[in-house]
Amino acid sequence: MQVRRVENMAGGEGHVIIRDILSQDRLGEKCRMYAEVTLEPGCSLGVHEHRGECESYYILQGVGEYTDDGEKRRVQAGDVTVTPSGHSHGLANRGDTDLKFMALILLD
Repeated sequence: MQVRRVENMAGGEGHVIIRDILSQDRLGEKCRMYAEVTLEPGCSLGVHEHRGECESYYILQGVGEYTDDGEKRRVQAGDVTVTPSGHSHGLANRGDTDLKFMALILLD
């Protein structure tokens, strides 16, 4: 399982820690990413748009502020988000503990 740390991902604050569950060669042709992602307190994944793919988050722990096409809402453990192609989203950790979620990107 590869772990990578990405600074200012999609223009976000701080860093994002990504633990790839499956390597690219095992994902197949319809899946671009399947990973556990951690946002430490104060870190965020900047708002970005998806084209030709759909991304879903399943929140595992923590509290965050999710931006869905410009509208903000609170997310917490057990919540699921879906961003279809042509739409944008972002996520910020607004709590005092790590925000962890599963991220799955499927190609159209």
